[in-house]
Amino acid sequence: MWMNILWLVIGLILGAVIGFFLCKKFMTSYLKKNPPINEEMIKTLMLQMGRKPSQKQINQIMKQMERFK
Repeated sequence: MWMNILWLVIGLILGAVIGFFLCKKFMTSYLKKNPPINEEMIKTLMLQMGRKPSQKQINQIMKQMERFK
């Protein structure tokens, strides 16, 4: 009886650890293929706010976004 419970707990812990690493690998590859924001989105957002962004401003914002990843 105790061995069955022990195996169940070990299986749950092992499954959670394996699931965590598989999910982490999947999400990092997904975000590399589909970045959450790109230069075109930044340009569109700034135009909607009524500002005409220069390429230098867009590059600065992209550098800031990269720093927070």
